[in-house]
Amino acid sequence: LDVSVDTWNFFYTSLVSLWLQRFYIYFGVAFGLSIWFIIIHFSTKRKKKVTEEKSNGNPTALEGTEDKLVNGYANLKAKEVYVAGTKIFYGSQTGTAKRFAKGLAEAVTLLDLPVEVISMGDYDPEDCLSEETSSRNICVFLVATYTDGQPTESAAWFCKWLEEAASDFRYGKTYLKGLRYAVFGLGNSVYVDHYNTVGRKVDRWLWMLGASRIMTRAEGDCNVAQSKHGSIEADFEAWKTKFLSRLQALCRGEKKPCSGKCKKGKCKSRGKQSKESSDQERGASEPENAEAEELFESSSEEEADAEEAGGTNSVVDVEDLGNIVSHMKKTKVQFKKFKAENCQYTQGAGFTALVWLSLVCFNVFGVSVCVFLCCQAMLRGRGGCYKHTFYGIQSHRCMEATPSLACANKCVFCWRHHTNPVGTEWQWKMDQPEMILQEAIENHQNMIKQFKGVSGVKAARLEEAMTVKHCALSLVGEPIMYPQINQFVKLLHQHGISSFLVTNAQFPDEIRNLEPVTQLYVSVDASTKESLKRIDRPLFKDFWQRFLDSLKALSEK
Repeated sequence: LDVSVDTWNFFYTSLVSLWLQRFYIYFGVAFGLSIWFIIIHFSTKRKKKVTEEKSNGNPTALEGTEDKLVNGYANLKAKEVYVAGTKIFYGSQTGTAKRFAKGLAEAVTLLDLPVEVISMGDYDPEDCLSEETSSRNICVFLVATYTDGQPTESAAWFCKWLEEAASDFRYGKTYLKGLRYAVFGLGNSVYVDHYNTVGRKVDRWLWMLGASRIMTRAEGDCNVAQSKHGSIEADFEAWKTKFLSRLQALCRGEKKPCSGKCKKGKCKSRGKQSKESSDQERGASEPENAEAEELFESSSEEEADAEEAGGTNSVVDVEDLGNIVSHMKKTKVQFKKFKAENCQYTQGAGFTALVWLSLVCFNVFGVSVCVFLCCQAMLRGRGGCYKHTFYGIQSHRCMEATPSLACANKCVFCWRHHTNPVGTEWQWKMDQPEMILQEAIENHQNMIKQFKGVSGVKAARLEEAMTVKHCALSLVGEPIMYPQINQFVKLLHQHGISSFLVTNAQFPDEIRNLEPVTQLYVSVDASTKESLKRIDRPLFKDFWQRFLDSLKALSEK
Protein backbone atom coordinates (compact mmCIF):
# COMPACT_ATOMS: atom_id res chain seq x y z
CA LEU A 1 0.00 0.00 0.00
CA ASP A 2 2.88 2.37 0.85
CA VAL A 3 4.47 1.63 -2.56
CA SER A 4 1.31 2.59 -4.44
CA VAL A 5 1.03 5.82 -2.49
CA ASP A 6 4.63 6.73 -3.24
CA THR A 7 4.09 6.03 -6.97
CA TRP A 8 1.00 8.20 -7.07
CA ASN A 9 2.84 11.02 -5.27
CA PHE A 10 5.67 10.83 -7.84
CA PHE A 11 3.33 11.12 -10.84
CA TYR A 12 1.29 13.80 -9.15
CA THR A 13 4.41 15.84 -8.40
CA SER A 14 5.63 15.43 -12.04
CA LEU A 15 2.29 16.53 -13.53
CA VAL A 16 2.12 19.54 -11.26
CA SER A 17 5.66 20.47 -12.25
CA LEU A 18 4.85 20.21 -16.00
CA TRP A 19 1.75 22.30 -15.53
CA LEU A 20 3.67 25.02 -13.73
CA GLN A 21 6.33 25.03 -16.47
CA ARG A 22 3.83 24.77 -19.37
CA PHE A 23 4.72 28.18 -20.89
CA TYR A 24 8.33 27.14 -21.37
CA ILE A 25 7.15 23.92 -23.00
CA TYR A 26 4.88 25.84 -25.39
CA PHE A 27 7.72 28.13 -26.34
CA GLY A 28 10.06 25.23 -27.03
CA VAL A 29 7.51 23.47 -29.27
CA ALA A 30 6.79 26.68 -31.20
CA PHE A 31 10.50 27.34 -31.71
CA GLY A 32 11.07 23.82 -33.00
CA LEU A 33 8.20 24.05 -35.47
CA SER A 34 9.51 27.40 -36.76
CA ILE A 35 12.95 25.93 -37.42
CA TRP A 36 11.36 22.99 -39.23
CA PHE A 37 9.25 25.22 -41.48
CA ILE A 38 12.26 27.39 -42.36
CA ILE A 39 14.31 24.35 -43.35
CA ILE A 40 11.48 23.01 -45.55
CA HIS A 41 11.00 26.41 -47.23
CA PHE A 42 14.63 26.90 -48.21
CA SER A 43 15.09 23.34 -49.40
CA THR A 44 12.00 23.60 -51.63
CA LYS A 45 13.15 26.94 -53.06
CA ARG A 46 16.58 25.54 -53.83
CA LYS A 47 15.07 22.48 -55.51
CA LYS A 48 12.90 24.74 -57.71
CA LYS A 49 15.90 26.83 -58.76
CA VAL A 50 17.87 23.75 -59.76
CA THR A 51 14.92 22.41 -61.79
CA GLU A 52 14.55 25.72 -63.66
CA GLU A 53 18.24 25.83 -64.48
CA LYS A 54 18.01 22.33 -65.93
CA SER A 55 14.91 23.12 -68.00
CA ASN A 56 16.60 26.21 -69.52
CA GLY A 57 18.90 23.90 -71.40
CA ASN A 58 15.93 22.83 -73.56
CA PRO A 59 14.17 25.90 -75.03
CA THR A 60 10.91 24.19 -75.82
CA ALA A 61 10.60 21.95 -72.80
CA LEU A 62 7.95 22.59 -70.25
CA GLU A 63 9.18 22.75 -66.72
CA GLY A 64 8.29 19.21 -65.98
CA THR A 65 5.98 18.31 -63.24
CA GLU A 66 8.02 18.79 -60.11
CA ASP A 67 6.98 17.31 -56.82
CA LYS A 68 7.31 19.63 -53.89
CA LEU A 69 6.59 18.06 -50.54
CA VAL A 70 4.96 20.69 -48.38
CA ASN A 71 3.25 19.38 -45.26
CA GLY A 72 3.15 15.98 -46.90
CA TYR A 73 1.40 17.11 -50.12
CA ALA A 74 2.77 17.20 -53.67
CA ASN A 75 2.39 20.51 -55.53
CA LEU A 76 2.57 20.02 -59.29
CA LYS A 77 3.44 23.12 -61.31
CA ALA A 78 4.03 23.45 -65.05
CA LYS A 79 6.15 26.11 -66.67
CA GLU A 80 4.45 28.70 -68.84
CA VAL A 81 4.62 28.05 -72.59
CA TYR A 82 6.18 31.08 -74.27
CA VAL A 83 5.99 29.74 -77.83
CA ALA A 84 3.36 27.17 -78.79
CA GLY A 85 4.48 26.75 -82.39
CA THR A 86 5.36 28.46 -85.66
CA LYS A 87 3.19 29.22 -88.68
CA ILE A 88 4.96 30.04 -91.94
CA PHE A 89 2.90 31.92 -94.53
CA TYR A 90 4.23 32.25 -98.06
CA GLY A 91 3.14 33.99 -101.23
CA SER A 92 5.04 32.65 -104.21
CA GLN A 93 4.85 32.90 -107.99
CA THR A 94 7.91 30.97 -109.15
CA GLY A 95 8.21 28.68 -106.12
CA THR A 96 11.14 30.38 -104.36
CA ALA A 97 9.15 31.56 -101.33
CA LYS A 98 7.52 28.14 -101.04
CA ARG A 99 10.94 26.46 -101.10
CA PHE A 100 12.23 28.83 -98.44
CA ALA A 101 9.14 28.14 -96.31
CA LYS A 102 9.75 24.39 -96.41
CA GLY A 103 13.42 24.85 -95.55
CA LEU A 104 12.57 27.07 -92.59
CA ALA A 105 9.97 24.56 -91.42
CA GLU A 106 12.57 21.79 -91.36
CA ALA A 107 14.90 23.95 -89.27
CA VAL A 108 12.16 24.85 -86.81
CA THR A 109 11.20 21.19 -86.48
CA LEU A 110 14.69 20.45 -85.17
CA LEU A 111 13.88 22.71 -82.22
CA ASP A 112 11.02 20.38 -81.26
CA LEU A 113 8.45 23.05 -82.10
CA PRO A 114 5.19 22.39 -83.98
CA VAL A 115 5.33 24.08 -87.39
CA GLU A 116 2.78 24.63 -90.14
CA VAL A 117 3.44 25.87 -93.69
CA ILE A 118 0.50 27.77 -95.18
CA SER A 119 -0.03 29.24 -98.64
CA MET A 120 -1.61 32.69 -98.41
CA GLY A 121 -3.97 31.68 -101.20
CA ASP A 122 -5.47 28.95 -99.02
CA TYR A 123 -5.85 31.13 -95.92
CA ASP A 124 -8.69 33.47 -95.01
CA PRO A 125 -7.19 36.26 -92.89
CA GLU A 126 -10.58 37.79 -92.13
CA ASP A 127 -11.71 34.69 -90.27
CA CYS A 128 -8.47 33.22 -88.95
CA LEU A 129 -5.71 35.78 -88.48
CA SER A 130 -7.18 37.31 -85.32
CA GLU A 131 -7.01 33.87 -83.66
CA GLU A 132 -3.21 34.13 -83.69
CA THR A 133 -3.34 36.97 -81.16
CA SER A 134 -3.91 34.46 -78.36
CA SER A 135 -2.41 31.28 -79.82
CA ARG A 136 1.19 32.05 -78.69
CA ASN A 137 2.36 31.08 -82.17
CA ILE A 138 5.09 32.91 -84.06
CA CYS A 139 3.89 33.90 -87.54
CA VAL A 140 6.46 34.17 -90.33
CA PHE A 141 5.58 35.84 -93.64
CA LEU A 142 7.67 35.07 -96.72
CA VAL A 143 6.26 37.32 -99.43
CA ALA A 144 7.51 38.00 -102.92
CA THR A 145 7.01 41.17 -104.95
CA TYR A 146 5.68 40.47 -108.43
CA THR A 147 5.05 42.65 -111.49
CA ASP A 148 4.84 46.42 -110.88
CA GLY A 149 5.21 46.03 -107.14
CA GLN A 150 2.09 43.89 -106.79
CA PRO A 151 1.78 40.74 -104.64
CA THR A 152 1.75 37.34 -106.26
CA GLU A 153 -1.58 35.86 -107.32
CA SER A 154 -1.73 33.56 -104.30
CA ALA A 155 -1.10 36.43 -101.88
CA ALA A 156 -3.31 39.04 -103.58
CA TRP A 157 -6.42 38.58 -101.42
CA PHE A 158 -4.41 38.29 -98.19
CA CYS A 159 -2.60 41.57 -98.91
CA LYS A 160 -5.79 43.31 -100.05
CA TRP A 161 -7.59 42.41 -96.82
CA LEU A 162 -4.60 43.41 -94.70
CA GLU A 163 -4.37 46.79 -96.41
CA GLU A 164 -8.07 47.51 -95.98
CA ALA A 165 -8.07 46.42 -92.34
CA ALA A 166 -5.06 48.62 -91.58
CA SER A 167 -6.82 51.68 -93.00
CA ASP A 168 -10.25 50.86 -91.52
CA PHE A 169 -10.60 52.61 -88.17
CA ARG A 170 -13.21 50.09 -87.02
CA TYR A 171 -10.51 47.44 -86.66
CA GLY A 172 -8.38 49.78 -84.58
CA LYS A 173 -4.72 49.76 -83.66
CA THR A 174 -5.07 46.78 -81.32
CA TYR A 175 -6.92 44.36 -83.62
CA LEU A 176 -3.86 42.08 -83.93
CA LYS A 177 -2.33 42.94 -80.58
CA GLY A 178 -0.65 39.82 -79.25
CA LEU A 179 0.29 38.46 -82.68
CA ARG A 180 4.07 38.06 -82.96
CA TYR A 181 5.55 38.00 -86.44
CA ALA A 182 8.60 38.28 -88.66
CA VAL A 183 8.74 39.24 -92.35
CA PHE A 184 11.18 38.22 -95.06
CA GLY A 185 10.63 39.87 -98.42
CA LEU A 186 11.74 38.51 -101.79
CA GLY A 187 12.49 40.98 -104.58
CA ASN A 188 14.87 42.15 -107.26
CA SER A 189 16.72 45.45 -106.88
CA VAL A 190 16.92 45.78 -110.65
CA TYR A 191 13.37 47.08 -110.37
CA VAL A 192 14.31 49.96 -108.11
CA ASP A 193 10.87 51.54 -107.84
CA HIS A 194 9.20 48.32 -106.71
CA TYR A 195 11.97 46.55 -104.83
CA ASN A 196 10.42 44.43 -102.05
CA THR A 197 7.34 46.65 -101.98
CA VAL A 198 5.02 43.87 -100.84
CA GLY A 199 7.22 42.75 -97.95
CA ARG A 200 7.51 46.32 -96.68
CA LYS A 201 3.78 46.91 -96.94
CA VAL A 202 2.85 43.64 -95.20
CA ASP A 203 5.26 44.51 -92.41
CA ARG A 204 3.76 47.98 -92.04
CA TRP A 205 0.12 46.83 -92.17
CA LEU A 206 0.67 44.22 -89.48
CA TRP A 207 2.40 46.82 -87.33
CA MET A 208 -0.46 49.31 -87.84
CA LEU A 209 -2.93 46.69 -86.60
CA GLY A 210 -1.00 46.25 -83.35
CA ALA A 211 1.03 43.12 -84.10
CA SER A 212 4.54 42.89 -82.61
CA ARG A 213 7.70 42.21 -84.57
CA ILE A 214 10.08 39.71 -83.02
CA MET A 215 12.89 40.97 -85.25
CA THR A 216 13.60 43.51 -87.95
CA ARG A 217 12.24 42.87 -91.43
CA ALA A 218 14.75 41.32 -93.85
CA GLU A 219 14.89 41.53 -97.64
CA GLY A 220 16.33 39.04 -100.09
CA ASP A 221 17.65 40.26 -103.45
CA CYS A 222 17.62 38.20 -106.64
CA ASN A 223 20.12 40.64 -108.13
CA VAL A 224 23.42 38.96 -107.20
CA ALA A 225 25.35 42.18 -107.87
CA GLN A 226 23.47 44.02 -105.14
CA SER A 227 22.64 41.16 -102.78
CA LYS A 228 24.27 41.57 -99.35
CA HIS A 229 25.34 37.92 -99.27
CA GLY A 230 25.78 37.19 -102.96
CA SER A 231 22.37 35.65 -103.73
CA ILE A 232 18.81 35.57 -102.47
CA GLU A 233 19.43 32.08 -101.08
CA ALA A 234 22.38 33.35 -99.05
CA ASP A 235 20.30 36.32 -97.87
CA PHE A 236 17.62 33.94 -96.66
CA GLU A 237 20.11 31.63 -94.91
CA ALA A 238 21.62 34.58 -93.04
CA TRP A 239 18.18 35.74 -91.95
CA LYS A 240 17.13 32.21 -91.04
CA THR A 241 20.07 31.86 -88.65
CA LYS A 242 19.08 35.08 -86.87
CA PHE A 243 15.44 34.03 -86.78
CA LEU A 244 16.17 30.63 -85.23
CA SER A 245 18.35 32.29 -82.60
CA ARG A 246 15.60 34.76 -81.80
CA LEU A 247 13.03 31.96 -81.70
CA GLN A 248 15.09 30.04 -79.17
CA ALA A 249 15.36 33.13 -77.00
CA LEU A 250 11.60 33.60 -77.11
CA CYS A 251 11.07 29.97 -76.15
CA ARG A 252 13.15 30.60 -73.04
CA GLY A 253 11.03 33.62 -72.22
CA GLU A 254 13.88 36.08 -72.70
CA LYS A 255 13.13 39.76 -73.27
CA LYS A 256 14.91 42.16 -75.56
CA PRO A 257 17.62 44.24 -73.87
CA CYS A 258 16.19 47.53 -75.14
CA SER A 259 12.83 49.22 -74.70
CA GLY A 260 11.50 47.62 -77.88
CA LYS A 261 10.40 50.93 -79.41
CA CYS A 262 13.45 51.65 -81.54
CA LYS A 263 13.04 53.38 -84.88
CA LYS A 264 15.02 52.92 -88.08
CA GLY A 265 16.91 49.97 -86.61
CA LYS A 266 18.87 52.13 -84.14
CA CYS A 267 18.76 51.56 -80.40
CA LYS A 268 18.68 54.52 -78.07
CA SER A 269 21.43 54.97 -75.51
CA ARG A 270 21.10 53.12 -72.22
CA GLY A 271 20.93 56.34 -70.23
CA LYS A 272 18.22 57.77 -72.40
CA GLN A 273 16.27 54.54 -72.27
CA SER A 274 16.35 54.38 -68.49
CA LYS A 275 15.34 58.02 -68.21
CA GLU A 276 12.43 57.58 -70.61
CA SER A 277 11.29 54.39 -68.99
CA SER A 278 11.37 56.00 -65.55
CA ASP A 279 9.33 58.91 -66.88
CA GLN A 280 6.79 56.48 -68.30
CA GLU A 281 6.59 54.62 -64.99
CA ARG A 282 5.87 57.87 -63.19
CA GLY A 283 3.33 58.98 -65.79
CA ALA A 284 1.30 55.81 -66.12
CA SER A 285 1.10 52.42 -64.48
CA GLU A 286 2.16 49.50 -66.63
CA PRO A 287 -0.26 46.59 -67.04
CA GLU A 288 0.44 43.41 -65.15
CA ASN A 289 0.75 41.42 -68.32
CA ALA A 290 3.33 43.78 -69.82
CA GLU A 291 5.44 40.82 -70.82
CA ALA A 292 2.70 39.50 -73.08
CA GLU A 293 2.15 42.95 -74.54
CA GLU A 294 5.83 43.65 -75.20
CA LEU A 295 6.40 45.67 -78.37
CA PHE A 296 9.36 45.32 -80.66
CA GLU A 297 11.25 47.78 -82.79
CA SER A 298 9.85 49.37 -85.91
CA SER A 299 12.01 48.55 -88.85
CA SER A 300 10.39 50.89 -91.32
CA GLU A 301 11.71 54.40 -91.86
CA GLU A 302 8.39 55.34 -93.37
CA GLU A 303 6.63 54.52 -90.10
CA ALA A 304 8.89 56.83 -88.13
CA ASP A 305 8.30 59.65 -90.59
CA ALA A 306 4.58 59.02 -90.52
CA GLU A 307 4.46 59.14 -86.74
CA GLU A 308 6.43 62.38 -86.65
CA ALA A 309 4.09 63.98 -89.18
CA GLY A 310 0.81 62.49 -88.14
CA GLY A 311 1.11 62.08 -84.41
CA THR A 312 0.20 59.05 -82.38
CA ASN A 313 -3.17 58.64 -84.04
CA SER A 314 -1.88 58.61 -87.60
CA VAL A 315 -2.56 55.51 -89.65
CA VAL A 316 -2.17 57.27 -92.99
CA ASP A 317 0.89 57.02 -95.21
CA VAL A 318 1.95 60.66 -95.37
CA GLU A 319 4.32 59.97 -98.25
CA ASP A 320 1.42 58.88 -100.41
CA LEU A 321 -1.02 61.60 -99.42
CA GLY A 322 1.31 64.58 -99.13
CA ASN A 323 -0.49 67.86 -98.64
CA ILE A 324 -3.89 66.17 -98.58
CA VAL A 325 -3.40 65.31 -94.90
CA SER A 326 -3.95 68.87 -93.72
CA HIS A 327 -7.08 69.08 -95.84
CA MET A 328 -8.35 65.81 -94.36
CA LYS A 329 -7.85 67.12 -90.83
CA LYS A 330 -9.87 70.26 -91.60
CA THR A 331 -12.59 68.17 -93.22
CA LYS A 332 -12.73 65.87 -90.18
CA VAL A 333 -13.21 68.83 -87.82
CA GLN A 334 -15.96 70.26 -90.04
CA PHE A 335 -17.61 66.86 -90.28
CA LYS A 336 -17.68 66.46 -86.47
CA LYS A 337 -19.22 69.91 -86.11
CA PHE A 338 -21.74 69.04 -88.83
CA LYS A 339 -22.79 65.83 -87.06
CA ALA A 340 -23.07 67.58 -83.71
CA GLU A 341 -25.53 70.05 -85.21
CA ASN A 342 -27.59 67.66 -87.31
CA CYS A 343 -27.46 64.18 -85.78
CA GLN A 344 -29.67 63.08 -82.90
CA TYR A 345 -28.42 60.16 -80.87
CA THR A 346 -28.06 58.99 -77.32
CA GLN A 347 -24.64 58.46 -75.79
CA GLY A 348 -23.68 56.41 -72.77
CA ALA A 349 -24.52 52.72 -72.59
CA GLY A 350 -24.13 52.35 -76.34
CA PHE A 351 -24.75 53.94 -79.67
CA THR A 352 -28.45 54.10 -80.31
CA ALA A 353 -30.63 54.48 -83.37
CA LEU A 354 -29.34 57.36 -85.49
CA VAL A 355 -31.68 59.89 -87.02
CA TRP A 356 -29.76 61.57 -89.81
CA LEU A 357 -32.03 63.65 -91.92
CA SER A 358 -31.63 64.25 -95.63
CA LEU A 359 -28.12 65.58 -95.21
CA VAL A 360 -24.96 65.51 -97.31
CA CYS A 361 -21.58 66.63 -96.01
CA PHE A 362 -20.88 69.22 -98.69
CA ASN A 363 -21.63 72.87 -97.94
CA VAL A 364 -22.03 73.92 -101.57
CA PHE A 365 -24.98 76.26 -101.24
CA GLY A 366 -23.62 78.42 -98.42
CA VAL A 367 -26.13 77.32 -95.80
CA SER A 368 -25.37 75.61 -92.51
CA VAL A 369 -27.20 72.44 -93.55
CA CYS A 370 -27.26 70.92 -97.01
CA VAL A 371 -29.88 68.59 -98.45
CA PHE A 372 -29.82 66.14 -101.31
CA LEU A 373 -29.70 67.71 -104.75
CA CYS A 374 -33.15 66.36 -105.65
CA CYS A 375 -34.69 68.17 -102.67
CA GLN A 376 -32.90 71.39 -103.55
CA ALA A 377 -34.10 71.16 -107.16
CA MET A 378 -37.69 70.53 -106.09
CA LEU A 379 -37.64 73.53 -103.75
CA ARG A 380 -36.69 75.65 -106.78
CA GLY A 381 -39.53 74.24 -108.84
CA ARG A 382 -37.39 71.89 -110.89
CA GLY A 383 -37.40 68.10 -111.18
CA GLY A 384 -36.87 65.50 -108.47
CA CYS A 385 -35.26 62.07 -108.23
CA TYR A 386 -36.33 58.70 -109.65
CA LYS A 387 -38.93 58.36 -106.89
CA HIS A 388 -40.77 61.32 -108.38
CA THR A 389 -40.49 59.89 -111.90
CA PHE A 390 -41.62 56.37 -110.95
CA TYR A 391 -43.94 56.93 -108.02
CA GLY A 392 -44.84 60.62 -107.96
CA ILE A 393 -43.04 61.28 -104.68
CA GLN A 394 -42.05 64.91 -104.18
CA SER A 395 -38.40 65.10 -103.19
CA HIS A 396 -38.75 68.17 -100.96
CA ARG A 397 -41.28 66.26 -98.83
CA CYS A 398 -39.06 63.16 -98.64
CA MET A 399 -37.23 62.48 -95.39
CA GLU A 400 -34.06 60.39 -95.61
CA ALA A 401 -33.47 58.55 -92.32
CA THR A 402 -32.52 55.26 -90.69
CA PRO A 403 -33.33 53.69 -87.33
CA SER A 404 -30.08 51.68 -87.41
CA LEU A 405 -26.64 53.07 -88.08
CA ALA A 406 -25.04 49.61 -88.02
CA CYS A 407 -24.67 47.25 -90.96
CA ALA A 408 -23.65 43.63 -91.46
CA ASN A 409 -21.56 44.44 -94.55
CA LYS A 410 -18.46 46.50 -95.24
CA CYS A 411 -19.14 47.21 -98.90
CA VAL A 412 -16.23 48.58 -100.92
CA PHE A 413 -18.55 51.21 -102.46
CA CYS A 414 -20.03 52.40 -99.15
CA TRP A 415 -20.69 56.14 -99.53
CA ARG A 416 -20.24 56.56 -95.79
CA HIS A 417 -16.53 55.65 -96.15
CA HIS A 418 -16.89 52.95 -93.46
CA THR A 419 -17.48 55.38 -90.58
CA ASN A 420 -20.55 53.54 -89.32
CA PRO A 421 -20.38 50.59 -86.88
CA VAL A 422 -20.82 47.00 -88.03
CA GLY A 423 -22.41 43.99 -86.40
CA THR A 424 -24.44 40.86 -87.03
CA GLU A 425 -27.08 41.63 -84.41
CA TRP A 426 -28.48 44.57 -82.49
CA GLN A 427 -26.22 45.32 -79.53
CA TRP A 428 -26.84 49.01 -78.86
CA LYS A 429 -29.18 51.03 -76.70
CA MET A 430 -32.51 51.34 -78.49
CA ASP A 431 -34.64 54.46 -78.90
CA GLN A 432 -38.39 54.13 -79.12
CA PRO A 433 -40.09 54.56 -82.54
CA GLU A 434 -42.15 57.52 -81.34
CA MET A 435 -39.08 59.45 -80.28
CA ILE A 436 -37.24 58.66 -83.52
CA LEU A 437 -40.14 59.83 -85.68
CA GLN A 438 -40.77 62.97 -83.66
CA GLU A 439 -37.16 64.11 -83.73
CA ALA A 440 -36.79 63.11 -87.37
CA ILE A 441 -39.69 65.34 -88.42
CA GLU A 442 -38.48 68.20 -86.22
CA ASN A 443 -35.01 68.06 -87.71
CA HIS A 444 -36.41 67.85 -91.22
CA GLN A 445 -38.49 70.97 -90.60
CA ASN A 446 -35.54 72.82 -89.06
CA MET A 447 -33.46 71.94 -92.09
CA ILE A 448 -36.10 73.18 -94.51
CA LYS A 449 -36.48 76.46 -92.58
CA GLN A 450 -32.88 77.31 -93.35
CA PHE A 451 -33.76 77.59 -97.04
CA LYS A 452 -36.06 80.48 -96.37
CA GLY A 453 -34.77 83.44 -98.36
CA VAL A 454 -32.32 81.37 -100.40
CA SER A 455 -32.23 82.51 -104.03
CA GLY A 456 -34.58 80.56 -106.30
CA VAL A 457 -36.48 78.75 -103.55
CA LYS A 458 -40.25 79.03 -104.02
CA ALA A 459 -42.33 79.97 -101.00
CA ALA A 460 -45.10 77.50 -101.87
CA ARG A 461 -42.63 74.62 -102.13
CA LEU A 462 -41.01 75.68 -98.88
CA GLU A 463 -44.37 75.54 -97.12
CA GLU A 464 -45.16 72.13 -98.62
CA ALA A 465 -41.79 70.77 -97.49
CA MET A 466 -42.75 71.38 -93.85
CA THR A 467 -45.14 68.41 -94.12
CA VAL A 468 -43.32 65.11 -94.60
CA LYS A 469 -45.14 62.70 -96.92
CA HIS A 470 -42.47 60.08 -97.49
CA CYS A 471 -39.66 58.46 -95.50
CA ALA A 472 -36.79 56.64 -97.23
CA LEU A 473 -35.17 54.25 -94.76
CA SER A 474 -32.02 53.94 -96.82
CA LEU A 475 -29.67 56.64 -95.62
CA VAL A 476 -27.06 54.37 -94.08
CA GLY A 477 -26.74 51.09 -92.21
CA GLU A 478 -29.24 48.23 -92.14
CA PRO A 479 -32.68 49.58 -91.09
CA ILE A 480 -34.17 46.10 -90.80
CA MET A 481 -31.79 45.37 -87.88
CA TYR A 482 -33.78 47.81 -85.70
CA PRO A 483 -35.71 45.52 -83.28
CA GLN A 484 -38.93 47.60 -83.55
CA ILE A 485 -38.84 48.18 -87.29
CA ASN A 486 -42.44 47.01 -87.72
CA GLN A 487 -43.70 49.43 -85.08
CA PHE A 488 -41.71 52.25 -86.68
CA VAL A 489 -43.12 51.56 -90.17
CA LYS A 490 -46.67 51.39 -88.74
CA LEU A 491 -46.10 54.73 -87.06
CA LEU A 492 -45.05 56.26 -90.38
CA HIS A 493 -48.19 55.00 -92.09
CA GLN A 494 -50.40 56.26 -89.27
CA HIS A 495 -49.00 59.74 -89.89
CA GLY A 496 -49.74 59.51 -93.61
CA ILE A 497 -46.06 58.98 -94.52
CA SER A 498 -45.22 56.35 -97.13
CA SER A 499 -42.21 54.12 -96.48
CA PHE A 500 -39.32 52.87 -98.58
CA LEU A 501 -37.01 50.34 -96.91
CA VAL A 502 -33.69 49.05 -98.28
CA THR A 503 -32.00 45.90 -96.96
CA ASN A 504 -28.68 44.30 -97.91
CA ALA A 505 -29.96 40.71 -98.19
CA GLN A 506 -28.35 39.36 -95.01
CA PHE A 507 -31.41 39.09 -92.75
CA PRO A 508 -33.90 36.68 -94.40
CA ASP A 509 -35.88 36.02 -91.20
CA GLU A 510 -36.39 39.74 -90.63
CA ILE A 511 -37.59 40.11 -94.23
CA ARG A 512 -40.16 37.36 -93.65
CA ASN A 513 -41.32 38.96 -90.42
CA LEU A 514 -41.48 42.44 -91.93
CA GLU A 515 -44.99 43.81 -92.13
CA PRO A 516 -46.05 45.57 -95.36
CA VAL A 517 -44.07 48.65 -96.35
CA THR A 518 -44.83 50.94 -99.29
CA GLN A 519 -41.75 49.76 -101.18
CA LEU A 520 -39.20 47.10 -100.22
CA TYR A 521 -35.77 47.00 -101.83
CA VAL A 522 -33.24 44.16 -101.58
CA SER A 523 -29.77 45.14 -102.80
CA VAL A 524 -28.18 42.66 -105.21
CA ASP A 525 -24.57 43.77 -105.51
CA ALA A 526 -23.04 40.64 -107.06
CA SER A 527 -24.04 37.47 -108.88
CA THR A 528 -21.66 34.88 -107.41
CA LYS A 529 -20.50 33.90 -103.95
CA GLU A 530 -16.91 34.94 -104.65
CA SER A 531 -17.78 38.35 -106.08
CA LEU A 532 -20.29 39.05 -103.29
CA LYS A 533 -17.62 38.33 -100.68
CA ARG A 534 -15.14 40.67 -102.36
CA ILE A 535 -17.63 43.49 -103.00
CA ASP A 536 -19.89 43.49 -99.94
CA ARG A 537 -17.36 41.97 -97.51
CA PRO A 538 -20.15 40.55 -95.29
CA LEU A 539 -19.61 39.71 -91.63
CA PHE A 540 -21.73 36.56 -91.66
CA LYS A 541 -19.85 33.39 -92.55
CA ASP A 542 -22.99 31.96 -94.19
CA PHE A 543 -23.50 35.18 -96.15
CA TRP A 544 -24.27 33.44 -99.47
CA GLN A 545 -27.04 31.28 -98.04
CA ARG A 546 -28.48 34.34 -96.30
CA PHE A 547 -28.35 36.19 -99.61
CA LEU A 548 -30.27 33.44 -101.42
CA ASP A 549 -32.78 33.09 -98.56
CA SER A 550 -33.36 36.85 -98.62
CA LEU A 551 -34.23 36.77 -102.31
CA LYS A 552 -36.56 33.84 -101.68
CA ALA A 553 -38.18 35.68 -98.80
CA LEU A 554 -38.67 38.71 -101.06
CA SER A 555 -40.41 36.58 -103.67
CA GLU A 556 -42.83 35.34 -101.01
CA LYS A 557 -43.86 38.79 -99.81
